[in-house]
Amino acid sequence: MKKRLAYIVLISSLWLSTGHADESPPQFALSPLPYEKNALEPYISETTLSFHYGKHHQGYVDTLNKLIDEKGLKGSLEEIIMKSSRNPELKTVFNNAAQDWNHTFYWSSMKPGGGGNPTGPLLDLITKTFGSYDDFKKEFIETGTKLFGSGWVWLVKDKDNSLKIIGTNNADLPLIHGQKPLLVCDIWEHAYYLDYQNRRKDYVEVFLDHLVNWDFASQNL
Repeated sequence: MKKRLAYIVLISSLWLSTGHADESPPQFALSPLPYEKNALEPYISETTLSFHYGKHHQGYVDTLNKLIDEKGLKGSLEEIIMKSSRNPELKTVFNNAAQDWNHTFYWSSMKPGGGGNPTGPLLDLITKTFGSYDDFKKEFIETGTKLFGSGWVWLVKDKDNSLKIIGTNNADLPLIHGQKPLLVCDIWEHAYYLDYQNRRKDYVEVFLDHLVNWDFASQNL
């Protein structure tokens, strides 16, 4: 019995000496979805959301944690985005940090039973800026449809407090341009291809008609 206890103590000491006891949890974790994976059906399938959230988004978080651990980076997600956006040597860090942020914002930009026209001050500002909600909708769909390659289409509040619809490529996001995002639609193919194939326009239309979370956009305003 004494020999067995001595062996256990020896193994424990070796385990501690290798640094396992000092391992800290990852800096960032995958943010929980604000709804169930089947909650956006039939407009976005559970299959699409499972891959998009559980594989793509999770992959960005895992890669980000590995990179910032290797480079000894600390700070909030926003701080790491801003720091890495100004340093070409941290481009890979920026891509994964921004994609984590973008996806979390995208999940909140939708809700079950969403879509339709906004109300209140946001509708007033949309009407003032674009002429009407229909004109806003047309420009938003065109921006998302014509964006070359992969990226995002955003409704943002600009530096002069006006509203703008902007498209960004890859991981680019309004934060590094001094703009305040109100909502976003993911235009990467993995966001819609299983459900809509190459019909990106149909997907963006469905986003506005049935999914967009105007309450979230109003809170951001």
